[in-house]
Amino acid sequence: MKEYLECGKIANTHGVRGAVLIESYCDAPSVLAALKTVYTEKDGKYQPLRILTASVYKGRVMATFAGVDKIEDAAPMKGMLLYAARADLPLAEGAYFLEDLIGLPVFEITDGRRYGVLKEVVESPAAPLYAVEGENGISLVPAVPAFIKKIDLTEGIYIAAIEGMFS
Repeated sequence: MKEYLECGKIANTHGVRGAVLIESYCDAPSVLAALKTVYTEKDGKYQPLRILTASVYKGRVMATFAGVDKIEDAAPMKGMLLYAARADLPLAEGAYFLEDLIGLPVFEITDGRRYGVLKEVVESPAAPLYAVEGENGISLVPAVPAFIKKIDLTEGIYIAAIEGMFS
């Protein structure tokens, strides 16, 4: 499990005093806004960025960082991915970080048949979709209780597939 998880991306600057707008990858922008430190990554090394102020603004997070005092400091940060320390992110009992699910094998709950490996989680309006790569390419499984029956980070993901889901 990775120590640092992607938590957002700097989308733009805001004003002339170094503030930035961050697209949050967290469950809610308020989760990102509550962090005191985020990290940038270069060549596998993570550098802390201390957050001075942060608030939810029009569905994004408006933040200021220590040492970023003017627009000229903030402008080069556009497009930069931000990471949070795993320990700093809240996780409800029985919940998982999506990052930890990627690469897990996917099995049929009734007979243990292996369908493939979870390659990515695709956001959709109704529910997230698990993109499972198997013999027949990519199949999409809605991440809802009707299909996802059990998740075990050491064993894999167990689903109840319907006819045609993996053909």
